[in-house]
Amino acid sequence: MRYDGTVVFVTGGAGFIGSAVIRHFLDHTGAFVVNIDKLTYASNRCSIPQAAGHPRYAFAELDICNENGLRALFECYRPAAVMNLAAESHVDRSIDGPGEFIQTNIVGTFTLLQESLHYWRSLMSARSEAFRFLHVSTDEVYGSLGASGLFTEATAYAPNSPYSASKASSDHLVRAYHETYGLDTTVTNCSNNYGPYQFPEKLIPLTIVNILLGKPLPVYGDGLQVRDWLHVEDHCAAITLALRSGRPGEVYNVGGNSETTNMEIVRTLCGLVDEALGARAELRAAFPNSPAVQAMPSVGLITHVRDRLGHDRRYAIDYAKAAAELGYAPARDLAMGLRATLDWYLANTRWWQALLGRDYADWLEKNYKR
Repeated sequence: MRYDGTVVFVTGGAGFIGSAVIRHFLDHTGAFVVNIDKLTYASNRCSIPQAAGHPRYAFAELDICNENGLRALFECYRPAAVMNLAAESHVDRSIDGPGEFIQTNIVGTFTLLQESLHYWRSLMSARSEAFRFLHVSTDEVYGSLGASGLFTEATAYAPNSPYSASKASSDHLVRAYHETYGLDTTVTNCSNNYGPYQFPEKLIPLTIVNILLGKPLPVYGDGLQVRDWLHVEDHCAAITLALRSGRPGEVYNVGGNSETTNMEIVRTLCGLVDEALGARAELRAAFPNSPAVQAMPSVGLITHVRDRLGHDRRYAIDYAKAAAELGYAPARDLAMGLRATLDWYLANTRWWQALLGRDYADWLEKNYKR
């Protein structure tokens, strides 16, 4: 489905996953996309390079807690769908300051649901039946797994951090608006995303950037926490399928079939970066502080730091329902995805170097202590 002649709202569209969704819609559909984002520290309008002057793109700098602003956008653009990706998403920051997470992830989702419901009720029958609300969430709402087993859509919620608790709350609100009011809603719960344009506070871009700059590679605790890694473009494919074909009121888990430990991710990236710099003199010249310049292995930068409070031990996704009902399957394995991600960060140094200001450096120093 190309969504020709329709308008799609994407909230949080200047963030990591939201910008990937917008790039996908601009490149592969005929939809007019309205990017609704309040431009927090992790937002970056440069993450949608094709947006400048695009005839099917509009940007609205707006907090989703702003009900009057949302109502004006609904009245102006008359969307056929809302994709909610606006969220505070970093667990460490939620531990330090949970208030922002409660406000954006719970109050913001509630406000967006209220305005979507108000708009939906104003539509004539044909357009009313076609309207959809897609809410993008996380596998962290399910809590922590033991050494075996997988999260399914029937897994009970057991969030362990302020971030995951706020997302669990928003998921329940979305479900309630379908059950109580009949609003056509779908929820997706994804595993750990990675790929291009990810803000370098998350594990994979943080590791790449710190190797290049010759800085310590922080690893929480023993580093044996297990995550299922999902390339952001595979995630975009999944949620596009859910928007098009997901059943109203249903939940779909989206995984990458790529379970591994955090330590293995860091060690793999060390090898890949060392290989890249060893083969390219221009990269060694560009990053004189990297271990490659001293002919030393990057694994020597690995630094174990105090473990995160309430750190979940293992996540793993069963995406059989999404495969059966939506036709979803990840197109990239982890080895392929990590190489492609590293290639992107090496080719786009200006994008991430512009983010490494004092506030970011101070935050890293505060949160990744030995």
